[in-house]
Amino acid sequence: MLATSALSMRFSEKILFENVTIKFKPGNRYGLIGANGVGKSTFMKILANQLESSTGEVTIDHGCSLGYLKQDHYQYENETILNTVCMGNEKLWALHVERDRLYSKADLTDEENEKVAEIEETYGEIGGYTMDADAGRLLEGLGIEEARLYDPMNTLAGGFKLRVLLAQVLFAKPDILLLDEPTNHLDMGNIDWLVNFLKRHEGTIIVISHDRYFLNSVCTHTADLDYQEIRLFSGNYDEFMTANAMALESARKDNKKKEKRISELKGFINRFSANASKAKQATSRQRELQKIETHILKPSSRVSPFIRFNPKRRLGQKVIEVKKIGKSYEEKLFENFSCEISRDERVGIIGRNGVGKTTLLKILLGHVAPDSGKIVRGDTLEFSYFPQDGSEILNYEDTALGWLGRFSGEEEMLESDLRSAMGKMLFKGHEVDKIVEVLSGGEKARLMVSRMMIEGGNILALDEPTNHLDLEAIESLNYALSLVEGTIIFVSHDREFVRSLATRILEIDDQEIIDFRGDLNQFYDWKEKNRKAEKRA
Repeated sequence: MLATSALSMRFSEKILFENVTIKFKPGNRYGLIGANGVGKSTFMKILANQLESSTGEVTIDHGCSLGYLKQDHYQYENETILNTVCMGNEKLWALHVERDRLYSKADLTDEENEKVAEIEETYGEIGGYTMDADAGRLLEGLGIEEARLYDPMNTLAGGFKLRVLLAQVLFAKPDILLLDEPTNHLDMGNIDWLVNFLKRHEGTIIVISHDRYFLNSVCTHTADLDYQEIRLFSGNYDEFMTANAMALESARKDNKKKEKRISELKGFINRFSANASKAKQATSRQRELQKIETHILKPSSRVSPFIRFNPKRRLGQKVIEVKKIGKSYEEKLFENFSCEISRDERVGIIGRNGVGKTTLLKILLGHVAPDSGKIVRGDTLEFSYFPQDGSEILNYEDTALGWLGRFSGEEEMLESDLRSAMGKMLFKGHEVDKIVEVLSGGEKARLMVSRMMIEGGNILALDEPTNHLDLEAIESLNYALSLVEGTIIFVSHDREFVRSLATRILEIDDQEIIDFRGDLNQFYDWKEKNRKAEKRA
């Protein structure tokens, strides 16, 4: 079991959390949730002994092992991918290294021969003979091809390095597993694999994630970091949200009743405290007043931005016609693809990492030219674009306010109107004057959404918009997009985001694009029926 006692964390005068006393029990899987910046990752680092708390302590039952997902992409640059994973089991890896050292010697002493015999026995017992195969299966599940296993880590892009580090912590099979954003850079298939893997884990899991599908699928409990404290709920994210909304509503109603009674008591006391005949009653009511303790609701750190997309120009019937397009880079992505995208469609582009989703979106936008075929766009189209990589559109030397002001249109917006627009996206006071380069990932994402709202495009194109947003911002964006009457084309690995929005699916797979008219659930049902039909054939 993992427990904390009176745990607090302060940075200067800012309190992240205080007096947190909590127990994380074996067999339970906890989703640690809360708004960006409240201290979720800090709390997890304290649990992992990577950071010292201001007060309090963390205790782990004797003999329990703990695994923590590292975020250091460059620690293993010169190691092979396979070895990096195997290093996750420190005891096994130490034996492996010593075993190799001894076998590399031409002649062994009697003492060394005895040591080899001892090593071989322990090595087999703790999985040495299946080590490479076990690590390989983990890597395969996370999308690392077998052909890459002996490549050095420095040949991988950052997202794939994180997959290897995730495989590393899973390989150790720790009793307590701490995962901070494990789904980052995973596609839907890899996330499904991870969900199934974690559900089989018999120890304690604490996970931070902004992926609602992942939290709902994995978590048996929810640990909510809010009001500078952590509250435990039984159930997954959706169940927590329902219970939390009911609890808040109940507290508000209770407050109103108490405030009304306080007002009544004060009125009586003020009117009759000097009246001798009513003095006894006034004294009684004074005592009642002193007993009433209004439950003051602390301000929650969970704040949602206000997002609405209002097109400045009505979209015509003709939107985008795709005629036999193809695209290749080092390898072919897709070819001979045709489709027509109509007004009011919400098109979700899905597929494994690296298959060409972003490329397809950019071809539809006109940012990238196809190698073959052509795109015909309607005359009324005005795109508002959210890129996966903010550096495509952000000027890092500008202030946030100055950058946003460039997109206010022909009639330049007043600074007060720009500040108001940014306020809806939770930029407060002097935060609007921050240099873009120093903004957090979430702030940059909210700034780019602000631009989309100001531009008022009649086609919204978004590439992985949920990557850096917290759950409140994701849900606000999700809701705002559901209200849009124009066309939306988006790339996402967030299954709940795609499921709740898409009316049409484009899946890129095996250098082909599957065009399915229907939502994500219908698409997967269709694929499953096809799979069963092929199996019977």
